[in-house]
Amino acid sequence: MQYESIGEAARNIVSGNTIVVVTDENVKPLYLDRYMQSLKAAGFDVYSFTIAPGEESKSGKVYLELLNYLAEIPLTRADALVALGGGVVGDLTGFAAATYLRGIKVIQVPTTLLAVVDSSIGGKTAINLEAGKNLAGAFHQPALIWRDVSALDTLPEEEYLNGMAEVVKYGVIADAELWKILFNYVNVKNEMPVVIQKCVDIKTRIVHDDEFDTGVRQLLNFGHTIGHAIEKASNFEISHGFAVAKGMAEIARISAEQGWCSKECADEIRQLLENYGFDLSIDYSKEELYDIMLSDKKRKGGVIDLVVPERIGKCRLERVTTQQLKEIL
Repeated sequence: MQYESIGEAARNIVSGNTIVVVTDENVKPLYLDRYMQSLKAAGFDVYSFTIAPGEESKSGKVYLELLNYLAEIPLTRADALVALGGGVVGDLTGFAAATYLRGIKVIQVPTTLLAVVDSSIGGKTAINLEAGKNLAGAFHQPALIWRDVSALDTLPEEEYLNGMAEVVKYGVIADAELWKILFNYVNVKNEMPVVIQKCVDIKTRIVHDDEFDTGVRQLLNFGHTIGHAIEKASNFEISHGFAVAKGMAEIARISAEQGWCSKECADEIRQLLENYGFDLSIDYSKEELYDIMLSDKKRKGGVIDLVVPERIGKCRLERVTTQQLKEIL
């Protein structure tokens, strides 16, 4: 999909005449003008709203600023938002679309590997609260996901690795063949179209089977319970993918200790992550991480479902009490 055609695609699904493109300060100089031009050429009145990059923009303050901006235009129920950026832009814009006028259309245009393979798919939208990540949100499926993979050519190495953590996750939970491709880490960039398609197919299939995250979709949280705690403990100085990499290595270690998977499986997960250059050390105490995990949205009363590997390509849910969680960390 090329940016020149997004206006025509949007015209086929948006009945109104106004679109607001939400982006961040990093993406804006690279891509905003070209996407706005395509939308204008299709006859839309196009506005833009720019946020600061990073998790701090997934806040109630920025969310309300965006809603007020939409109301001032004013945007109607027939109009739409475009989320042009990575996971933060996608989450914030999706949540605004889900709640403005009780719901308007959103088009996701992911510009990072993480957003392409993961966060743009499935309709999960959210902002963060002081107590934890993604604690206010809604399920709101995008009307369109526009993937222009040429945008990935401009990614800095850190953002590439941010996305590769989620790619590794897909291999562990659902695809041993993808895992084999990833182990040839020197050549993996040459296989990126195949890698992306495999990840998209896995998440699309899982979301189709469990849109509202009550069953199999929870497997997509592999590494995330501990990873989100690490993010929060670092005040989000450790980015999502790097925190999830640490979380995957840690839950694999725990799983081997508990007999949920073999030591060889846990070692293989850690080895692959190290091959990509992830720092898997954790500089926070078990007590600190445990206290944060108690605020995790996946906790159900006194229990929490951990995603644990059985073998490469297959994970399952292991329900533990909060007391058990404290003991196994």
